[in-house]
Amino acid sequence: MRKVIFGGAISLDNFIARNDGAVDWLLFSKEVGQIMKDMWATIDTMVMGRKTYEVAQRMGGGGDHPGVTTYVFSRTIKQPNTKSVTFVAGDAAAFVRRLKEEAGNDICVMGGGILAQSLFEADLIDELGFNIQPVLLGSGIPLFYEMSRQIDLELKECRQLSKGCVYVTYKVKHLKSRRK
Repeated sequence: MRKVIFGGAISLDNFIARNDGAVDWLLFSKEVGQIMKDMWATIDTMVMGRKTYEVAQRMGGGGDHPGVTTYVFSRTIKQPNTKSVTFVAGDAAAFVRRLKEEAGNDICVMGGGILAQSLFEADLIDELGFNIQPVLLGSGIPLFYEMSRQIDLELKECRQLSKGCVYVTYKVKHLKSRRK
């Protein structure tokens, strides 16, 4: 079964962007570039919410990654599917559950905490990887939103990066495996 991986860069106080969506505080390095390159080599599917997609579009990106199928969950975007992006108006958890069952490489959850919240609630996220930035923004767009239950994690890796950043990866302890 395919893994669903959620990750990105985060401030120490749980923000992925300033209130206006700016990410000018992110510190980039060769190490981070290599981590991203290694991650992209393991996936063939990316899922994201509408807000993340719109931010990526404004930054000149979006869902156009060679060899990667991109799905954007939105009930409001009315544009047709493109060559590289398919818009999905249905239930994200049900859709991702079906994707996990299909043959293929891993699935990346890009950006948004709202989408991730629904996937955590459905016990679909298998792994987390974050580049923790040495900054307290004080306010902004949060990565993690309130959930109805605790999510237990197992540390896989913790690595100090340059510029004061820390890279961590965790395996999610799924509900079924915790009952054993």
